Amino acid sequence: MAVEGTEIGRHFAMILALMAGVFHAVFAAMQKGRVDPWVMRGAMDASYGLITLPVALFMVPWPSLHLWLILIGVWAIHTLYKTLQAMAYTRGAYTVVYPIVRGTGPLFTVIGAFLLFGEVFTIGQWMGMGVLLCGIFGLAVYNLRTVTLERETLKMALGLAFCTGLCVALYTTYDAYGIRAAADPFTFLAWFFVIDGWAMPIISLVYARRKGITLRRQGLWWRGPIGGLLAIVSFGSILMATRLDKVGEAAVLRETSTIFAALIGWFFLKETVGPRRVVLMALIVLGAVIVEFSG
Repeated sequence: MAVEGTEIGRHFAMILALMAGVFHAVFAAMQKGRVDPWVMRGAMDASYGLITLPVALFMVPWPSLHLWLILIGVWAIHTLYKTLQAMAYTRGAYTVVYPIVRGTGPLFTVIGAFLLFGEVFTIGQWMGMGVLLCGIFGLAVYNLRTVTLERETLKMALGLAFCTGLCVALYTTYDAYGIRAAADPFTFLAWFFVIDGWAMPIISLVYARRKGITLRRQGLWWRGPIGGLLAIVSFGSILMATRLDKVGEAAVLRETSTIFAALIGWFFLKETVGPRRVVLMALIVLGAVIVEFSG
């Protein structure tokens, strides 16, 4: 909080945004991994809600009435986002769905940041944004042409991924408004995870019963807490980054997660990565660097 609005704060925000990208890619891969995405998301949300509950109750100031109203909006937006994301993950390959979600998000976040906070990108930053989006969407198109998994539901997955990306832009901008409105950012962070952590477990339980999924055999007792901690680090980092620096720049830097997602998809999920993907991932890095250093 002491470095907010300073050059040190700007550099710290850059580090936090890049951290958010790394941890979000791992978090998303866990949701798309061996356990059903709906079930996994419910376990992770329940975990981070329980982990942060003592912090919210005993370690940070309580939210004001105005902040409670903002948190209700946060809950609604994030619940819609997670529902759409789980629907996309159950219909499409991770390396196809994830780049579409993350590529759509920063573009509309930059627009939202302009409308809400008056942030303006320089010409150089827009060029960097163009390079980054070429890399992200190029990666998605290449994956779409080469992937062999879940082809029959892929078009629906792409539509859902695009809608999910719009929700990413909406929650990134709205969350930035919320954490900036809070006198203490850690009050917003703690209560964000507590309030956000109860809806998906209920939805997941109903889903599991309908599908006949036995929860005891999914390893949720350890997968859930690990995913919950990843979520706290990832979402907490990007929220703090949007308080310390420009929302649009932080959103763009976070989308380097697409690179880590491709590597995870290749190494852990056995999804193919070739030289063309490497070039496209290099474009993502180059675009993020241009955006950051042209500001």
